[in-house]
Amino acid sequence: NWNGKKLLEQFLPSVVKNSPEATVYLADNASSDDSISFVTSEFPTIQIIKNAWNFGFAQGYNEALKEVDAEIFALVNSDVEVTPNWLQPIIETFQNYPQTAIIQPKILDYKRKDYFEYAGAGGGFIDKFGYPFCRGRIFETIEKDLGQYNDNCEIFWASGACFFIRSSVFKELNGFDIDFFAHQEEIDLCWRAKNKKYSIKYNGSSTVYHIGGATLNDENPKKTFLNFRNSLFMLTKNLPKEKLFKILLIR
Repeated sequence: NWNGKKLLEQFLPSVVKNSPEATVYLADNASSDDSISFVTSEFPTIQIIKNAWNFGFAQGYNEALKEVDAEIFALVNSDVEVTPNWLQPIIETFQNYPQTAIIQPKILDYKRKDYFEYAGAGGGFIDKFGYPFCRGRIFETIEKDLGQYNDNCEIFWASGACFFIRSSVFKELNGFDIDFFAHQEEIDLCWRAKNKKYSIKYNGSSTVYHIGGATLNDENPKKTFLNFRNSLFMLTKNLPKEKLFKILLIR
């Protein structure tokens, strides 16, 4: 959270109500509004972690998760509504597949609940030029949810909007790369997990709704800059050396 009291008012109730298996934390990036006092008074069971600065997504989570003792981390954006029984299918997948390190649920659009949402949709993949895409979302084309992605399958990357990871793997990989600040750091983390032979899965039995763009909207030039810069940065870090020059040149 960063100065997101309105989002917390709107979305925290669903997280608290539908997550009896979890301990809920608020990771706050040095908000200057009354987010913390609101959560303290309205949701006294939530544990609050106060970061010293607005570290962005990547370092913000890295700092906050140092304070969390759990086997599984569920990283949930402040603009996400969760549904009843959203956690159980994820927990079962982790239990049944020990090599699975990261899982993403089905992500639908909060504003149009029968459509997939841009950030993650039915699971993330990457093309040969390093462009990320999702089942249910190719560039600006968004599919309606007709049950076509109600499966459980291997994916390349999981959306940071609702991102489950084993804490042991998060620590092994030293968390998110803080140079990303925000955007595509989750793809970089997934790629690094893949390079370590870990599995990343999508579980269509768990559903959440995401507004998207609530922190930086699509027209924001900083969002555009971060997306392009971080995509190239990620390729430089993770591509095999023999492929790097050719693909960077094309991009």
